[in-house]
Amino acid sequence: MIQKILVANRGEIAVRVMRSCRELGIKSVAVYSDIDRKAMHVRYADEAYNVGPAPSAESYLRADKILEIAKKANVDAIHPGYGFLSENADFARKVTEAGIIFIGPSPEAILAMGDKLTARQKMIENGVPVVPGTKEPVKNEEELVKTVESVGYPVMLKASAGGGGKGMRLVRNKEDLISAYRMAKSEASASFGDDAVYVEKYIESPHHIEFQVLADKHGNTIHLFERECSVQRRHQKVVEETPSVLMTPELREEMGKQAVAAAKSVNYVGAGTVEFLVDNNRNFYFLEMNTRLQVEHPVTELVTGKDLVKAQILIADGQPLPYKQEDLTQNGHAIECRIYAEDHRNNFMPSPGLVKQITEPLGQGVRTDGYVYEGYEIPYHYDPMISKLITWAPTRDEAIERMKRALYEYKITGVKTSIPFLTKIMETKDFYEGKYDTHFIEKNLDSLLDESGCDQECEDIALFVAYLEYNDKLKKKSDSSSAPAQSGSNGWKDFARRKNVLRF
Repeated sequence: MIQKILVANRGEIAVRVMRSCRELGIKSVAVYSDIDRKAMHVRYADEAYNVGPAPSAESYLRADKILEIAKKANVDAIHPGYGFLSENADFARKVTEAGIIFIGPSPEAILAMGDKLTARQKMIENGVPVVPGTKEPVKNEEELVKTVESVGYPVMLKASAGGGGKGMRLVRNKEDLISAYRMAKSEASASFGDDAVYVEKYIESPHHIEFQVLADKHGNTIHLFERECSVQRRHQKVVEETPSVLMTPELREEMGKQAVAAAKSVNYVGAGTVEFLVDNNRNFYFLEMNTRLQVEHPVTELVTGKDLVKAQILIADGQPLPYKQEDLTQNGHAIECRIYAEDHRNNFMPSPGLVKQITEPLGQGVRTDGYVYEGYEIPYHYDPMISKLITWAPTRDEAIERMKRALYEYKITGVKTSIPFLTKIMETKDFYEGKYDTHFIEKNLDSLLDESGCDQECEDIALFVAYLEYNDKLKKKSDSSSAPAQSGSNGWKDFARRKNVLRF
C-alpha cells in the first residue's frame, strides 16, 4: 500500500486530497510557495516544503522542483489535484521515470485527450458522436472561410490545446469571422503556446453534461453517472448538480456507455470526466475529456456514496475497483456552488485580501470543501475560489432550499464574495424549475446583478445598529429602575421578536 503522497497543488483541493489520505492512514506532503506559508494545506499536511516564489510559474508549475522535493521526502506517489500540472503529460512521464507513482492516467492518455482535435478523431474512430466540424487545425484565413461556409453559421472557433474558455470565439456571421479567428489564435498562443484553432458547429442553447468515469489497471471501466454543469459564466462553471433535470433513464444509459467507450479508447486509468453538449432534442455530442479530478466531484460523491479521491489512490496502488457498474445507484440530489472571492458588481473582478471573519454553514446535508480561515490573506496570484459549498437532500427542491439556507449561514467578511450572486441564482425561477441551459446567466444577468434590497453586508450592519439601539433602550430602562426584559439578562430574545425597520 502507498505510504506517503505528495500533493502537488494548493488550496481546497490539496486539503481535500489530504483528508482522504488521512482516512487511509497515508502520510501527506505539502508543497507551498512563499506567500502560501500559512495556508491551510501546509498546516494540515504531515510534512511541508517550500517550492518557490509566489508566481505559479516559479512554484506550483515547476515540475523539477516538485520532483526534487518528492525524492527528498521519500514519497511513494504524487497526486496533482486539478489545475497546475494535473494534465501535463511531460510531468506525469517524469514522475513515473523517477520511480514514483503518478496518481492519474498515463502520459499517452493525457496527450490523446489533452489535444482537442486528437480527442475528436479518437471519438470518431470509436463511434462516439462529436459536434460537426473540422478534424484538423485551420491552416489559413482562406481555408477558414471555405470551412465555415460548409459547416454553416453559427460556429465556435476553438484552440486545439485549449481549456477553461481560453482561445474560444463564437461567430454568428461572416463579417466577424476573420477578426474572431485572429483573436482566438492570439489568445491560444498566449495561453497554451500553441495557436492551432479548429472549427465546430455551434449548438444553440445546449446543456453541458459530463460523466464521471473510473478505470483500474485490470481492464475495468465504469461511470458514476452525470453532472449538470450548464450554469456557466464565460465558459466557466458556477453551479453544478446531479442528477441532471434533462436526463431520462434511456439517455443516461446511452451517454454512460459512450463515456466508458471514450475512456477505453485511450486505455484510460484513474478518475476522469467525459464532457458532452446536449441539445434541446436530447441529441448529445462529445465535447472533451478532462484527464483529472473535477472541481465538482463532491456532488457525485454525495449521490453515489463513493470517495473519488480514495478510488484514485487505490487504483494507482494497483488495486481493482471494489464495485461494478450494476452496484452503483443515484441516491437523492446534490448541488454545488463555487464560492469565489470576487466582486460580481464589478465585472466579477477578483477580490483578494484579509479574511476578517468566516462562519461556515453546518447542519444536515451540508458539506464545505474550503481552505481559508479567519486571519488568512487570500493572495491575488491564484484562482480566487474560496471553497465549494455542497448540499444533499432526497429531492432537488429540498436540495435547493437547503442550499439557500446554507448560503444564508455562510458569513465571510474582509473580502467580497460570490455568495449574494449564488443566492440570486438559487432564487431564479428558471433555475428552480430546471429550465436552464448554458446561457442561463447571460439571460438572467440583470436580475442576478440587481442591487435592490439588502445584501449580506447591509443586513449585518442593520442587525448591529438595531442591536445597539435596543441595548441603549434597555440601559435607559435600567437607569429608570424599570423591570428588565423577561427573556434574558440582555433582552436579546425579546429583541429578536421585534421588527426593527432601519432606513438609510
